[in-house]
Amino acid sequence: MRFFEHQERARAETRQLLLLFALTVAGLVLAVNAALALTWHLLTPGVVGYPAYFFSVNTGMTLLFVLGGWWLETSSLQGGGEKLARRVGAREAWPASRLDEQKLCNIAAELAIAASMRVPQVMVLERQGSINAFAAGWDEDDAVIAVTRGALDGLSRDELQGLVAHELSHIREGDTRLNMRLAGMVFGLELIFNLGVGMCERDENDRRSVLALPGLAILAAGFLGWLAGRALKAAVSRQREFLADARAVQFTRSRDGLGGVLRKVAGQQGAGRTASFHPAVQHMLLVGQQGRAHWLDSHPPLAERIRRIYGRAMPGLAESETAPTRPDALF
Repeated sequence: MRFFEHQERARAETRQLLLLFALTVAGLVLAVNAALALTWHLLTPGVVGYPAYFFSVNTGMTLLFVLGGWWLETSSLQGGGEKLARRVGAREAWPASRLDEQKLCNIAAELAIAASMRVPQVMVLERQGSINAFAAGWDEDDAVIAVTRGALDGLSRDELQGLVAHELSHIREGDTRLNMRLAGMVFGLELIFNLGVGMCERDENDRRSVLALPGLAILAAGFLGWLAGRALKAAVSRQREFLADARAVQFTRSRDGLGGVLRKVAGQQGAGRTASFHPAVQHMLLVGQQGRAHWLDSHPPLAERIRRIYGRAMPGLAESETAPTRPDALF
């Protein structure tokens, strides 16, 4: 795998997508102004011109909803990665009493030192039997890596290294912070749509008010903006997964580490073994829950990720195919 080439490609595509995201917000402002201008002409036939500050007020109110929604959503995520991890059922690792969790903590410390990062807090999703993990937190100071029980039981040390290296890359590259900010912006775009829905609602006498016409225009513009925002957020997330895969291969100097993890997940999925996760972390997982490629998916197709790592298609693996065979492999 030419990991430097893959990293630069993923970063370049992320920059393009973020530019498109900014253009989506600008386009939403223009669409709302155009919709309200058309509504004004329909409601006031024969009137020339617009009220004072018509477009300034429309623009200001649109941005207030978008940026206000972004602030509300991101504020609700304050409190660090540990708070989110505990919310979805994770607990802190117990290296003093469990050998497999000691191994996990050792790997996290080794890779963090090699990457010149602070060692993140390591947590375990005890009730999850599938192979998966996620990283959360605004920055390295409050970062958390949570690993499922299935990963601890089913992966070799090399594979755990690949898994942890992938999650450390998300922290190092600021992906956890970026995802939270994009989620807040999408929520702000959704508020415009919800405003239009509210303006179109019927009253207790089953009649719509005069606000229904401009509300319909705002609803249409808001829906298109929200849909575009969701699609772009998902596209950014997919590129960051490709970047984290390439960084994991760079960190570990082994494609069979992370590659083995993804192939074992493919084996689980082929055997019909899937697990559900809390919606708050689904977009942060090592492997998403989608079964096939979709433009709103937050993760690339698993087969494509494996192909990029190995340069060719590879079959899924059973969990026992690369299990540790030596006692010292635990540490």
